[in-house]
Amino acid sequence: MRSSGKSTGLIAGLIAFAVLAGSGAGWQIRCELADRADAERRPDHLRATYDPIHFKPAIEQATDAQCLACHREVLDDRVRERSPAGIAAATSKAWYQQTSTYRGEQDTFHRRHLSSPLAQELMNLACTTCHQGHDPREEAQGSSATAAPQSDQGFSLRKAVNPETTCLKCHGQMNTQAMGLPGPWSEIRESFGNSCLTCHATIRTQRHQVSYLKPAAIEAAGRQDAEVCYGCHGDRAWYRISYSYPRHDWAGMPSETPDWARDRPRESEARFRAAATVNPQ
Repeated sequence: MRSSGKSTGLIAGLIAFAVLAGSGAGWQIRCELADRADAERRPDHLRATYDPIHFKPAIEQATDAQCLACHREVLDDRVRERSPAGIAAATSKAWYQQTSTYRGEQDTFHRRHLSSPLAQELMNLACTTCHQGHDPREEAQGSSATAAPQSDQGFSLRKAVNPETTCLKCHGQMNTQAMGLPGPWSEIRESFGNSCLTCHATIRTQRHQVSYLKPAAIEAAGRQDAEVCYGCHGDRAWYRISYSYPRHDWAGMPSETPDWARDRPRESEARFRAAATVNPQ
């Protein structure tokens, strides 16, 4: 009887051990399956890099929400409180803080263009306004069968955007010579009443009609403060050259095209084209 009792206890112990071991193994398998499913829902970096959304034509329809799902850091990041040299950001002025239209503390590049007070008021920028996809395989024209060809004028070597067709729009030099001005705007503004509309109330009145800007807000702000106009037309110049803005027809426009404007386009790029309306005066 004692032997039988010991055997029963041993068997019961083995059964309990087997149950526990099976439960542990089952739990491990379920965890591995869950991890695998989660990995499939979140592709690895290589697959994400080559996602169709980074290439045309999908990039042309991409929304900010889709871009920020992976690139949220462009809005979440903040500038250092102190530079590596120990200079406090709060006690120094960045170049973009020198203009009267900038408000607030120093901020990061993307936040200044997407979420700053000025951007919210006057701009309608989206991720795809500047970023039209990026092929990580090659960053040089004509280097492979699938790379951008040498003839692609919209390609900039080793850059995620094409500065000549994006940044230059708002960060080029003011073309004072083409306008026939006697000098830089910063020196002659008072002689024009410090108002761009002294001339532009009747000249080139068809302006800002693009999807990435808020035309009515810009016109209203420009009437109140010429620095709003000059801020994007020379005061934040990154380049020594000016941007060749499309020369849209306006009421009373001279029939003869000046030499400096002969090669100018007559309308904005198709992807930026907004409903054409004459700006209110």
